[in-house]
Amino acid sequence: MLDVVRLRVLVAVARRGSLTAAARDLHYSQPSVSHHLARLEAETGAKLVQRAGRGIRLTEAGRLLADRAVDIIARLDATAEELAAHVGLRSGRVRLAAFPSAIGTFTPAAAARLARTHPGLRLDLTETEPPEALRLLRSGRVDVAVIFRYDDTAPEDTGISMIHLLDDPSYLVTPAGGPAGGLAAHADAAWIAGCDRCRSHLLDMCAKAGFTPRLSFTSDDIVAVQALVAAGMGVTLLPGLALRAHRHPGVTTTEIPGSTRHVHAAVYGEPPHPPAVQTLLAALRKSL
Repeated sequence: MLDVVRLRVLVAVARRGSLTAAARDLHYSQPSVSHHLARLEAETGAKLVQRAGRGIRLTEAGRLLADRAVDIIARLDATAEELAAHVGLRSGRVRLAAFPSAIGTFTPAAAARLARTHPGLRLDLTETEPPEALRLLRSGRVDVAVIFRYDDTAPEDTGISMIHLLDDPSYLVTPAGGPAGGLAAHADAAWIAGCDRCRSHLLDMCAKAGFTPRLSFTSDDIVAVQALVAAGMGVTLLPGLALRAHRHPGVTTTEIPGSTRHVHAAVYGEPPHPPAVQTLLAALRKSL
């Protein structure tokens, strides 16, 4: 039988890349981390870590076990949350990760609704882009991840349930008073890219329009991006939620057909979900 505490240690080492950093995250001493790893190797009969210069790295067996341990720990933590909610061991907490423009639009309304209807339920909120939000979800560090994906985005990991919230169209953002037209009309312009997922979608849409964009700037700050566009430093593609969160008076927007991102609430495992998670999901739907 594998020890869950030792699995948590292995996951921390895999995530942080060193015994010292893992010990700091877990509030253990470094010798204690080393001891747990040694005991886990004895339990499994496999070499899990090896020295690499001044640090360590996981072996192939260690990486395999760490990847499986993330799923195991997430399921155990979710079960503990659900059981605690059912038997009333504590007042309750639900943890949400969401991307910036979701936090800038509908997420605050969901948080306010929770505070009104369930004052004993504490909401912990983390702002992060979808790939990191999903990593937090799989590792059991959040309960719900509000993410977005495009039609051309690679499928998400198995074991995650996706609850559709809304479809968010994309807009070409150009300087006010500048030339109109679609993507191809700006093939020679400088382009401003956003986060990795948005950048990939921008490249794909421009390729479909018959050109490769010249990327001059990269920023996921929608205020800075629109300020650059307004100053004539380039054009960009932004989703509707970003424009709802902030709209610069010096830009013009044109909806791009066929460029829509799909916003989902991602939850680990299949329903029924813990009561606190169900309550948060209901609040998110009602806030749209």
